[in-house]
Amino acid sequence: MSDTTHVGIIGGGLAGLAAAATLAEKGIQTTVFEAGSQLGGRARNVAVEFNSQVVQLDNGQHILLGAYHETLKLLKKIGVDEQDALLRLPLTLNIKSLNHLPSFKFRASNYLPFPLNQLFGFLFCKGLSLRERTNLLHFMLNLKRSNFHIPTDKPLNDYLGAERQSSNTIKLLWEPLCLAALNTPITVASSKVFLNVLRDTFDGKKSDSQLLLPKQGLSDLFSKPITHYLQSRNGTILTGHRVKAVKASEGGFTVQSKDQLFQFSHVILATSALRLQDVASQLPKLAGPVETTKSYQYQPIYTIYLQYSTDTKLPHAMIGLAGTLSQWVFDRGILCGQHGLMAVIISAEGAHQNCSQDELALTVASELHQAFPVLKKPLWHQVIAEKRATFSCQVDLARPSHETHQKNLYIAGDYTYADYPATIEGAVRSGVNAANMINRSSDD
Repeated sequence: MSDTTHVGIIGGGLAGLAAAATLAEKGIQTTVFEAGSQLGGRARNVAVEFNSQVVQLDNGQHILLGAYHETLKLLKKIGVDEQDALLRLPLTLNIKSLNHLPSFKFRASNYLPFPLNQLFGFLFCKGLSLRERTNLLHFMLNLKRSNFHIPTDKPLNDYLGAERQSSNTIKLLWEPLCLAALNTPITVASSKVFLNVLRDTFDGKKSDSQLLLPKQGLSDLFSKPITHYLQSRNGTILTGHRVKAVKASEGGFTVQSKDQLFQFSHVILATSALRLQDVASQLPKLAGPVETTKSYQYQPIYTIYLQYSTDTKLPHAMIGLAGTLSQWVFDRGILCGQHGLMAVIISAEGAHQNCSQDELALTVASELHQAFPVLKKPLWHQVIAEKRATFSCQVDLARPSHETHQKNLYIAGDYTYADYPATIEGAVRSGVNAANMINRSSDD
C-alpha cells in the first residue's frame, strides 16, 4: 500500500460508507463527499415536530435478514452490538386480509433443525389449502435442488404461475415478499434476482432466514457509528458538499466541490444511479455504465407514520396486510420504544401515488382500524414519500460492474451488485467490493 493512496468517495449513502469503513480498516486514507446535510442515503433519521416536540422518524422502515452477512460484519466492525441494535426473530409472516382472501401465517420453527424447520413451516402454514401447501413445499424442494437457479429470466408472476403456485399463494405469500425484497411489482419483477434473495434466506444456516428489525433510528444504527469509526482513523467526511465534476489528472483525479478542488489517487463513485451521469460527465471512459443506467426506471416507497395513544400496542412487531393499500405495519413501540407509533409501508407504484398525503394517511388509518380495532383515531400523522426510492428490478436488467475502464476509478451502489435488488445488503456488498479492489491495487 502506497503512502500516497488517498481515496475520494463520492456519495455518503451506505455503499460509500461501507467502502470508506473497509478502506479505513486497512489504514487507507479516505474523504467522503455527501451532497446533503445527512449521511446514510435511504437509511437515515428524519426529525419532525409535533406540539413543540421533536420526534425522530426514519425515512423508511427497513427489514434486514440474518443472511445479510456483510451488513452484520460492518455493524460489528464499527462497534454496534447486534443485540442492542436489532430485534432478531424467527422467520415469521403474519398477513391479515381485509377482503375475500384468508389471513396467512407462516412460521419457521425454532425447535426443529434446519431445513426441517422451514419445510414444516411451509407444510403447516395457515391460509392455504392442502393442495396449495403441497405445491408450495414441492416448489421449495425443487428450488433447493436447482440451487435457486433458472436459466432464463422472466417476470416473477409468470414464473410462479408456471410453477403451479396458485393465485391465492401468490397474493398471500409471494407478492408481499417480492414487494418487500425488490420494491417492484410482481408482474415485471426479475425472477432471477428474487430467487437469489430466496437462496440466501432459505438455503443457508437457520440464522440466515431470521428477521432483523432495527430497534433504534437508522442514523444511530449506521451513519453515526460509521462517522465515529472513520474519524477515529483519520477519515474525512464532508457533508453539504455536492461534487460538480470528477476529472482524470496526472497521478489520479481532481474532484471539484463547491469552490474547492481536491486531489485523489483513487475515486469511488458511490452516488445513486440517477446521479451517475452528472458526476461522470467529464470521464468519457465511463460512457458504458452511464448508458446502462440512463434507461433505469424507479419505484417509490411511502412510509406513513400514525401516532396513537401510548398504551396502544399490536400483537406483533411486524404484520402484513392483504387486500389493502397498506402492505406492512410496524409497531415502533415494540421496536424502538416509541409507544403508540405505527409505521406503515407501501412499496412500488400504485393507486396511492394519486392521493394527497392527508388522503393517504386517512385511508391507511381506516385500514388499520378495520384490521386492528384497538387502533382508533390517530393523534397525528406524517407521510414520508421517497418517490424514486429504488431502481425497478425488472427482468434482465443490465447492471454496471464495480470496475471501470478508467484506471483507479470504481463504482459502488446497490445497482452495481447484480445478484441483489436495491437493499441495504446490496449497497454494503457493493461498497466492500469496490474498496477491496483498491486494497488489492494498492498492495500491488
